[in-house]
Parts: sequence; structure tokens; C-alpha cells
Amino acid sequence: MNNIKIKDVAIFHPQNSVGNDYYTEHFDKQGKDVRGLLKAMGRERRYINDDPNETPLTMGIKAVNAVLEKSKLTAKDLDMIIFTSQTPETTLPSNAIRLFDAIKPKAETIVYDLNANCAGMTVALEQVSHYMKSNTSLQYALIVGADYWSLISDPEDPLCYTCFADGAAAMIIERTTEDVGFIDSTYHVNTVFAEKMMYPAEGLTKGIRETGDLKYARTIPFDGGIVLDATYGMLETLFKRNNVNPSEVKYCFSQFALSNIKKIKEHFSLTDEQVVYVGDEFGYTGTSSPFIALHEGVKSGQIKRNDYVIFWTIGAGFELVATLIKY
Repeated sequence: MNNIKIKDVAIFHPQNSVGNDYYTEHFDKQGKDVRGLLKAMGRERRYINDDPNETPLTMGIKAVNAVLEKSKLTAKDLDMIIFTSQTPETTLPSNAIRLFDAIKPKAETIVYDLNANCAGMTVALEQVSHYMKSNTSLQYALIVGADYWSLISDPEDPLCYTCFADGAAAMIIERTTEDVGFIDSTYHVNTVFAEKMMYPAEGLTKGIRETGDLKYARTIPFDGGIVLDATYGMLETLFKRNNVNPSEVKYCFSQFALSNIKKIKEHFSLTDEQVVYVGDEFGYTGTSSPFIALHEGVKSGQIKRNDYVIFWTIGAGFELVATLIKY
């Protein structure tokens, strides 16, 4: 049996935890009441980097060191490394190359960056699983996701500044003969939001040649609930195609908006025990978001080995991806 499973997951986040009071006071001074937004998004606290030496790369490396120690592997055991980020520390060279330099795996290791925005780690899980199924010489892959959202969040933008946060996750993907692992994925793309969230705000070329403005992301208000009908269809496809009942599954959704999670729960009659929600503590960490939820779900015992788990998330633009595994 040639299956591909998540062996271990580890996370890293800054120690600086910031509560809602800071943001309500900050925006009260601008004449903006963000209390309703914070409630809808499900925020109470979030981890915000305050270390001038911390970067998306250093956060990713710390998560990688943690998952290698946890799995009792060394960098030399890795056959593939994928680094996902929408705030890469460099584009030349790739973050995966710089991670390679930091942990020193073998020279034959496959390394590359992947950017599917907040959907990055979920997309990488699917792609790595398919690749390892076809290339049977690979035993272990490493997927890393790290975003430094507070670096590019405009202090005058209520959505990004109050809801997004910083952090990283790393997971080891392993070939196994066990009856577990990756099962299926579905996608849905709709470009209705293609201009609603951008970084650089005017594009790289204009940002460098004309305005010189590369500091903050631009967010134009949008209705995040527009993704729900497509999401219901995606999940129903996974259930039907794989003969799985919604009540048999645990869920690690995007932690972007608690209001959306509540609607998905209601639509499929899911219980609190089935759905991991950590956005009240971690905020929204972008690409790592569903896998920080996985880490916390495993840590608390909410997710156990042999449980069916669905990851669902959204990338800017927008791109939806849902993946079913047997953990």
C-alpha cells in the first residue's frame, strides 16, 4: 500500500500576544468602531512580532527545527522541501533555498517556494501527496508555511490590522503502508476579489518605478460570505466521492472568519467537537492557519490518529481548496 500521511506538525509564533483593547482604542482615535468586526471575525488575541530580527524565514526555520525534533528525524532524512508564504523574506533566492542553507539536508533534496496566498500550505499538501505517490523514491517531505502579516498591515486598515497575525507551521509528510493519509481534494476559483486585496498595493512594477510605495497591503472591503455556496459544494463533493459522512469528520478550516465557520457548521450540522477553532488566540496567520488548527487539535486530543480530517481555506483573489485526509 502506497499512502502519504502527515507524520508530525509543529508551530512557531511570536511571544507578544495583543488583545482586542489595543485595536479598539487604536481605531477609536480614527473614528472607526471595529468592535463588530472583531466579533464577526472571532478575535480576542493574536500573536504579533515585536522582534526586529524575526522574519518569515526565521519563524519558518524555528517551526522546522521543532517538527524535526518532534519526529526524531534530521534534515538529512528529507527528500523534498516546500516553503509557502505570501510575505517571503526574499524572492531571489527562494526561501526554500535559504531554509536548505540553514538546516543542511542532502544535496539531492527537491526544494522550491510555493505561493497560493493563504491557501499555500493546503495546496502544497495536495501537490506533495500526489508527487510522492508517483515518485516512490521519496520517503519524507517537509512543508513549511510562514507569514509576517503585521509587517504589511496598514494601521489604518481595520481588517488586516486587527485580524491578521504572525506565525509559522511545519509538517513532515511520510510515505507509509498504513491505511491512513491523503484521500482527495477539490478546488474552486472565482476572480471576483482579484483587485480587493493586493500586495504590493499597486503591483511591483508601479510600486518601484512610479510611487515607490511597497509598504502596506491594500484591502478594499468585500463580503467574505460569498465563498460559502462554493464551499458547501466542495465539501459535499468530498463526502460523496469518498463515501464519508460529515458527522465522521474533524475540520481544520481557515481561521479567517468565525462567522463563516459558524455558517458551515450550521449547514452540515457539525458539533463544536468536530471543528477546531483557534482564531481567538492566534488570530489569522494566513498560509499556516489550518495547520496551526491541526497542531492545536492534536495537542488537545480533539483530533486523533485515524480520524478523517478536512482542511479548507481561501487564498486571495479568490481560490478555495478543500482536502480530505485520514490522519
